[in-house]
Amino acid sequence: MNLKNALFTFICFIFVSELSAQETTTTTVSANSTDISMNLDLEAVSSAFGESKDLEDFEKKLNDPEARISNLDLNEDGNVDYLRVVEVSENQTHVVTIQSVLAKDEFQDVATIDIEKSEKNTSVLVTGDEYIYGSNYYISPFYNTIPPIYGWFWGPYYNPWMSPWYWGFYPPYFRPWRPFPPHIYHNNVHVHINNHNRYNRDHVKRNHRAKHLQKSVRHNDLQKKSPNNSFKNRNSGMSNKHDLNPNNNTRYNRSNSRQIDRSSSTRPISRPSNTRSFNRPSYSRPMSRPAGGFGGFRR
Repeated sequence: MNLKNALFTFICFIFVSELSAQETTTTTVSANSTDISMNLDLEAVSSAFGESKDLEDFEKKLNDPEARISNLDLNEDGNVDYLRVVEVSENQTHVVTIQSVLAKDEFQDVATIDIEKSEKNTSVLVTGDEYIYGSNYYISPFYNTIPPIYGWFWGPYYNPWMSPWYWGFYPPYFRPWRPFPPHIYHNNVHVHINNHNRYNRDHVKRNHRAKHLQKSVRHNDLQKKSPNNSFKNRNSGMSNKHDLNPNNNTRYNRSNSRQIDRSSSTRPISRPSNTRSFNRPSYSRPMSRPAGGFGGFRR
């Protein structure tokens, strides 16, 4: 009888130990998949930029409730933030800044796009804000065909763009939606990445002119409120978003495998036809147009 009791006790001990190990493993995996940097794919942003006719069109693409390129809810109000676009320029350099609208007169830089024109070509560098993405998180897109927005930057009708929209006043097409879990967002946002382009992640640096230009429009209100919640503090031992996914190198090597001459190609930019929809109900709040209408503030 004592032997049976001892055997039963031993079996129960093994069973409880296995359950505890499973719980520990599940908790660890979940904790590593919820960083805020996972909620805006900068390759998708690069693709949208290359397909835009001007910066007003680019801002519309970023906030399209059907495409749902963004999944950012930095102010944690339960709705994805509106992303406004502001721009400054000097000679042949343009700096486009994407900012989350957090509250009245409160904004947080999310990413910047530097566009520089030389005698030979035009270069684009997309940089994730260090507070959100970590240090030196760069994407250098090489477009399969010349983006139409280049003609706007250096065309006769160019004027610097400043988004006319702000907290509580958004364009009629914008309907706030609930953010998705990051893994669901990533599974769906890939259809908005143009795989005919290349997205290099070399160890490049922003030039000093671009950094200087951005200072005039920079906003970091979220960083000021929560300075201890930077990427570095959220992810100890990691330098930037690249380190969050050990499988990243496989995907980026695939996109970098072809050398494309973007200055001479006539192949049109296309989007995969089998786009998937996000089956979630729309969540809306009162919105109206600012008095200035659609055009944006021009300087």
